[in-house]
Amino acid sequence: MAKTNDMIDETMVDESIEEKEVDTDSEAVEVQEHETRREGRREGGGGRRGRGRDRDRGDREPVEKEFVEKLVKLNRTAKVVKGGRRFSFSALTVIGDRKGRVGYGFGKANDVSEAIRKSIDKAKRNMIHLPVKNGTIPHEVKGFFKSSYVLLKPARSGTGIIAGGAVRAIMEAGGVTDVLSKSIGSSSQYNVVKATFDCISKMMDARAISRNRGKSLSELWG
Repeated sequence: MAKTNDMIDETMVDESIEEKEVDTDSEAVEVQEHETRREGRREGGGGRRGRGRDRDRGDREPVEKEFVEKLVKLNRTAKVVKGGRRFSFSALTVIGDRKGRVGYGFGKANDVSEAIRKSIDKAKRNMIHLPVKNGTIPHEVKGFFKSSYVLLKPARSGTGIIAGGAVRAIMEAGGVTDVLSKSIGSSSQYNVVKATFDCISKMMDARAISRNRGKSLSELWG
């Protein structure tokens, strides 16, 4: 019995020694992993760095565009050739900075995106000043182009933009919030845009007039 008890005791001691060795090995692995993580953080973070970069990219605010772009009309034409039909596109676009500068452009191409890009480029090269006073235009004005006739009238605050189609797009792009309008004659979008820009070119700016006359605004208005 004594020998049996001694053998059992030796077996238990061996098992406890093996368990201690396993625990020591696991602790060594954990220490090694901890050191690896520390080195990774020193060198730049590895995977965490990538996740942080994605998080920062999501937190960034979208960059606002300099101009508001509005597509007034997109037209498609087809030319019948020997192999079938060949399509081309034309785009009429209005742009503005909502601060009193507006422009329009007309572009043609065999692709929709290219036609729009051309029209926007032309609009940026042909921008004019739109006088805005308290969210509306300074006075009543009429504009003509061929058989199109556009009438614009100032409106009180809260009225909104009482206009449709091309006139509304131009007023919104220019920063006007209250205006009354009426389009008479030809309803062609291109003609209406040209007539509206004729109205804008006829508008008088109080600052420009007072500067030309050599007077202040208070003296001009009495």
